[in-house]
Amino acid sequence: MAFGGILCALSALLVLGAGLFPTMTYALPAVSGLLLIAAVLELGKRWAFFCYIAVSLLAFFFGTDKEAAAVFILFFGYYPILKALLDPIRSRPVQWLLKLLIFNAAAAAAFLVSVFLLGVPVESFALAGLSPQWVLAALLLAGNLVFVLYDKAAGGVVLLYCARIRPAMRRIFRK
Repeated sequence: MAFGGILCALSALLVLGAGLFPTMTYALPAVSGLLLIAAVLELGKRWAFFCYIAVSLLAFFFGTDKEAAAVFILFFGYYPILKALLDPIRSRPVQWLLKLLIFNAAAAAAFLVSVFLLGVPVESFALAGLSPQWVLAALLLAGNLVFVLYDKAAGGVVLLYCARIRPAMRRIFRK
């Protein structure tokens, strides 16, 4: 339980840090979500979900950057848990189809939250004479590419954690 609390505190600290570093609105919630991989591996999916809920509540109520909190709540917080459920699927095309559907649904939800709850005007997405629809389509395409990289990086974090960090932690806590 203490390990889960430490992970929640570090994860919440990262999401809340987006209020101090406004350029990190997306990066800090993404890294914060990667910390929950340790919760999935050490505590299981159920406890990792409770960690996600705790960090989400802390980010929502105490975070000054509501967009960072929304990004964590709507995608990066629960994705490590979903990744643990989706990675065992043997069919790679089905696995990636599900992952991309989940990401695109989360991106659409984040856009709707930004526009309807946070009050970001749709016209603010216009860029260099392009209509907001074209800019949003380009952002979604770029987001899908970055998501694929994020998924690969999360897989690398799992391998690193299992190969280096987990054995070191077990040696420390055995003493």
